Amino acid sequence: MNQLAKIPLVKWALLHPRLAAWIVLSLGMVILLLIEARDVGLLATQWAALIVATILVAGACVWIISWEDQDEETEPTAEKSKNETGN
Repeated sequence: MNQLAKIPLVKWALLHPRLAAWIVLSLGMVILLLIEARDVGLLATQWAALIVATILVAGACVWIISWEDQDEETEPTAEKSKNETGN
């Protein structure tokens, strides 16, 4: 793992995990969109709108998943203050 963390792209992803997750999820979702809707006959503006909407949905997914991370960060603080007050 130490060797892997020295790669610049991996180092950046470790520093910015949510943004990296958004990029990776967006790429996967857009690739699936392109594969599944290639024969539908959409116009260029419709493709652009679908791709933008897909990227925004991926961002919303990562944002919603990050709520759980924030809950884990605040729980130990709440437990610590609870123990200090004796309740």
